[in-house]
Amino acid sequence: MKILVCISQVPDTTTKIAFADNNTHFNTQGVQFIINPYDEWYALVRALELKEAGVATAVNLVTVGKADAEPVIRKALALGGDEAIRIDTDSSDPYLVAAQIAAYAKTENYDLVLCGKESIDYNNGVTGAMLAGMLDMNYIGFATKLDIDGNTATVKREIEGGEETDVCALPLVVSCQKGMSEARIPNMRGIMAARTKPLKVVAAADVKPVSNIVSYELPPAKTGVKMVSPENMDELVSMLHNEAKVI
Repeated sequence: MKILVCISQVPDTTTKIAFADNNTHFNTQGVQFIINPYDEWYALVRALELKEAGVATAVNLVTVGKADAEPVIRKALALGGDEAIRIDTDSSDPYLVAAQIAAYAKTENYDLVLCGKESIDYNNGVTGAMLAGMLDMNYIGFATKLDIDGNTATVKREIEGGEETDVCALPLVVSCQKGMSEARIPNMRGIMAARTKPLKVVAAADVKPVSNIVSYELPPAKTGVKMVSPENMDELVSMLHNEAKVI
């Protein structure tokens, strides 16, 4: 069984965000980029676990991005991926990203495609579903557990007020979230091996985005905290009635 894991490059969560060109572009100056945590901790690690259990024969990685994304996908190789593919284009449009991955995946006959439930930069959470539609595969989203038995996948996912168990035939696209697996740290052997593992650059398919970002806006700055003496409950009640905002 061949598994394809979708990897996206995102800013580190500690990065200070800034915008340029009248708030129309994200300023990447000085930004540290990482593997999207949902892709790394849950999708990639679960794929590696399936390979280690003898269920999968190969775990390939794919990312849509320019050359500056290669250090990120090399880290994914260091964790245990067998081969990486970089589709040579860049976009914030999830449709274009899904279409680029689908165009490549159609030529490789993958049995299972895993991705994170969303990327932590734009938080759209739609690429996996779009990808499944383009590949004409079944799709299960927001999965917390995945087991494979022959040609059948058993997937658990959170739903409102409980948990759902789905049984589905392969091929299949699954988006993964917390609970799927535990994060790993690449060891020195993996880091050294990643330098020689194949990283193939593929020309982008002729696909046009269906959306574009017009502008960015930072959230309002946090206001100061008002302290109220425990002996002055009347002031606290007045503030709750007149100043507190319900979100």
